[in-house]
Amino acid sequence: MNQETEQSRNKTSGVIYGALSFTLWGLLPLYWKLLKQIPADEILSHRIIWSFVFVIGILLFTQKTGVFVKYLTDKRVLLRMSLCSLMIGINWFIYIWAVNNNHIIETSMGYYINPLISVALGLFVLKEKMKGHQYAALALAAVAVSIIILQYGRVPWIALSLAVSFALYGLLKKVITIESAVGLAMETAVLTPAAFIYVVFKEINGSGSLTRLELPTMLLLLCAGVATATPLLLFAKGTKRVELSTIGFLQYISPSITLTLGVFVFHEEFTKTHMISFGLIWLALLVYSLPNLLIKKGLVTNPLIKEKMSEEI
Repeated sequence: MNQETEQSRNKTSGVIYGALSFTLWGLLPLYWKLLKQIPADEILSHRIIWSFVFVIGILLFTQKTGVFVKYLTDKRVLLRMSLCSLMIGINWFIYIWAVNNNHIIETSMGYYINPLISVALGLFVLKEKMKGHQYAALALAAVAVSIIILQYGRVPWIALSLAVSFALYGLLKKVITIESAVGLAMETAVLTPAAFIYVVFKEINGSGSLTRLELPTMLLLLCAGVATATPLLLFAKGTKRVELSTIGFLQYISPSITLTLGVFVFHEEFTKTHMISFGLIWLALLVYSLPNLLIKKGLVTNPLIKEKMSEEI
């Protein structure tokens, strides 16, 4: 097998891994809905605990526990990973609460906005340079959020909280180059002691849900770790095989599935205001991503236009 064929196969498998990861993330509301009788704080605690158990099992199987222990004893890395843990913990809690309180459409909006928040953090925190079309994309997203605020008289805090917390999580992860499984193990290791104490406390004082659940629901709760870690591991495999621009487009699979579930499965209200706001967000994503995609895929052949677009991106 020649090198070109091997690269082609790697890219194909990378797209498959990436698409699977984002599809699973998009379908997660179905999973959390099956646990809606359990308070969001308990679901979050079990998600942390069983994610840790599941990922430690993977590290044992792949013989990478030594790497995990090494990083865990590095105070500088541990501090950064603790901040990651805080951001992802906030994100998980808001997401679970929102899904089980019928705000699935707003969670979808949050993950559509997330890439643009990441761009803004790159601009203001990492001092990355931006071009005209990127500023235009951010402006469109800001208008979309403003429309929701003006129409409903409230800030879409769920969408913004999800977008900001996950963007901050991504920013922190950007400066920490740790393998996905090891990183997730560290993040959950930081949170697991508190989560475990909380679950035990709830069970002891009789307000916990674990011992009162039917067996199928209990098994679903215990499998929350698998539901959490599986798409993350698939995502890690995908990002190693394809360009970041491809992953950037694949990530919109998740909020698109979530939006579809919110409207057509759970029958949440999708108003004209929602349509306008989502339309502006989709336009913003198109404005931000299209020039780069056209260049990457070789769809622009005119040298002058190509040079001009390359300067812009």
